[in-house]
Amino acid sequence: MWDKVQETVQFLNEKTNHFSPEFGVILGSGLGGFADDVKVEYAISYNEIPNFPISTVQGHKGALLFGTIGNKKVVAMQGRFHYYEGYTMQQVTFPVRVMKYLGVQRLVVSNASGGVNPSFKVGDVMMITDHINFMPEHPLRGKNDERFGPRFLNMSEPYSKSIMKVARQIAQEFQFDLKEGVYLALQGPTFETLAEYKMVKVLGADCVGMSTVPEVIVARHMNMDCFGVSVITDMGDEDNIEEVNHDEVLEAAKKAEPVVRNLIKNLIVKL
Repeated sequence: MWDKVQETVQFLNEKTNHFSPEFGVILGSGLGGFADDVKVEYAISYNEIPNFPISTVQGHKGALLFGTIGNKKVVAMQGRFHYYEGYTMQQVTFPVRVMKYLGVQRLVVSNASGGVNPSFKVGDVMMITDHINFMPEHPLRGKNDERFGPRFLNMSEPYSKSIMKVARQIAQEFQFDLKEGVYLALQGPTFETLAEYKMVKVLGADCVGMSTVPEVIVARHMNMDCFGVSVITDMGDEDNIEEVNHDEVLEAAKKAEPVVRNLIKNLIVKL
């Protein structure tokens, strides 16, 4: 893994003239429009990058963007990788390892998720305050390489409290309703059954999705500060479930995209 990461970093450094981003951004389903907020200097397709997986999901464009927002340098993933696509957890999180050695200190992740908190509605934007890992595989399983991080990782603050404080200020400043809650990660790719929605709620989560948690674990393994945001694209509870398909998820995410873009853009500028 170490050698592959260094090989990929070297390739990207040569391609971008050693562009050194401070922020990494991972854009979830239907949120690729954030790229319009980046003054792009370099755009590299995943299929050009050595050791990179290829995104196979509709709504994920599959490109790595290097550029600026205000005076801050960023690298943004237009499309992420998922365990349900058949990749290992090491492949899913490989780009986060690469980001760290490109210079990234802060990681921003976004996703589309199903809401179980009855106070939520479709189109709400939720800041992730904590998560529950229900994935069947762990990204740190196997022999630990101390060059990346410790064998046993403290996860008492997976999402940075100081970044969340700034996000609350931005929401107040721009007068949009920023929900807060716990995100639970399941494998997918099936949407949840009624019983599974009930389980998610009983376990103490506010929404459920199929991504984000592995990337945050690996980012924290390398001591990167993290911020996460979920767009609530469908709702379900133990009594009622909305029939939903991926196109509807993308449509709901697209409607909420202006709020997410505004939040992330201003967060990067202010930090």
